[in-house]
Amino acid sequence: MTDTGTSTQTTPAAPSLGRKVGSAAKWSLVNTVVMRLGNFATGIVLARYFLGPEAWGVYGIAQTVLLVLLSANELGVSLAIVRWEGDPRRFAPTVLTLSAASSCLLYAVLFATAPAVADVLGSPEASGVLRVMCLCVVLDGLSQVPAGFLTREFAQGRRMAVDALNFVLSTAVTLLLAVQGWGAMSFAWGSVVGNVAALIGCCLAAPGTLKFGWDREQARALLKFGLPLAGASMLALGVVNVDTMVVGSTLDPLALGFYVLAFNISGWPVRIISEAARRVSFAGFSRLADSPQALAAGFARALGVVTAATVPLCVLLAALAAPVIGLVYGERWLPAAGALPWLMALGMVRIGCELAYDCLVAIGRRRSLIGVQGLWLLILIPALVIGARGGGIVGVAQGHVAVACAVVVPVFLLALHRGGIRLPTLVRACAWPLLGGAVMTAVLLLLERSLGDSVPALLATATAGTLCYAVCLLPARKTLRG
Repeated sequence: MTDTGTSTQTTPAAPSLGRKVGSAAKWSLVNTVVMRLGNFATGIVLARYFLGPEAWGVYGIAQTVLLVLLSANELGVSLAIVRWEGDPRRFAPTVLTLSAASSCLLYAVLFATAPAVADVLGSPEASGVLRVMCLCVVLDGLSQVPAGFLTREFAQGRRMAVDALNFVLSTAVTLLLAVQGWGAMSFAWGSVVGNVAALIGCCLAAPGTLKFGWDREQARALLKFGLPLAGASMLALGVVNVDTMVVGSTLDPLALGFYVLAFNISGWPVRIISEAARRVSFAGFSRLADSPQALAAGFARALGVVTAATVPLCVLLAALAAPVIGLVYGERWLPAAGALPWLMALGMVRIGCELAYDCLVAIGRRRSLIGVQGLWLLILIPALVIGARGGGIVGVAQGHVAVACAVVVPVFLLALHRGGIRLPTLVRACAWPLLGGAVMTAVLLLLERSLGDSVPALLATATAGTLCYAVCLLPARKTLRG
């Protein structure tokens, strides 16, 4: 590593890397499952008793804008904490200064343009919610460096404690304000309080990392490293969130609320599995980047594991969409069920693409990422507009799946191939989980027609389908266990 901290070379993986990644992945999975189950329960309470589809629509618009800003708030430079060799404390102060400055600038722009943004997205009442919720951009920018140290050190146990504090406080504030009739604004203030708690928690878990500083050479190298990643990240977030913007501007607020609920449900497997994996995958792939053979084997194993874990969740929610939504959220939310099966298919594709994204970043193929994400967004926007006008929220979901499967997956496979990861290796890794998913789908649909959709019948149907899936996975048990 040079004096400016610009080197991205890595040494061969240490013998303990597998144990570190395995331990971190277990902590990360427990963390994500617990947090997402808590968010799931909170969402049910809010949707059933306090917030209608219109409020969910306003929240969806604000959340979409927030996620897009978060993708660029630190200019991609915080990944250097995880990726670069040497002592990261030498360049961490410059990272923090860049991250904080860009975050504050983004928030200032958003604050000034919030009414216009909300109006363009078809939800003028979201302006105030935007201004409050996007305070999280500044808080997130400040927490990037201490959070990066936790990721670099595979310290997911400490990360779980931080996330638990965030969840408890944000949920308490959101529920308290929702009960008092604050509507979508309850989400905004809950998010802000949770992010303040997360910032404090990260600083305590990684002491001494919240220090500002400046080095011109380091800043130049960091921006050269980070800006392409920030661009790719913004495009990736645009891909995931442009549908909310299309639905908000093309259809009515009621349809937007139903779509936001369906999309949030489809994100359960993505958040539970993908977030748990991505908290360790980038650091793990970075350690293997100098060994193409080890990287290919590691990526295939990771893809097989996340696919095996994701498929049963996606199949259950897709095959039993209407009875699950009716049972969990109530009859008034049933219009969301039409889009859910298509969005679950999209969720499975997203998990594989996000893992490929981390792998391509780790091996330095940033230009490939920008090209893939740019192509995806370019084709997706007209497809979603056509789908919305022709089929409402179901047409939007179908457009998403068509573009992802017909265009994006082949392009990602080509980018991975150029990085030394061959298609036959990936097919072998995913073959048994995908076969099990097909069998499980057939069993679920057959039993639902035979047994009905009462609670005992749904439990029996889900249990039988899951058991069939587990049997199909037995031939791959040694690979997945590794």
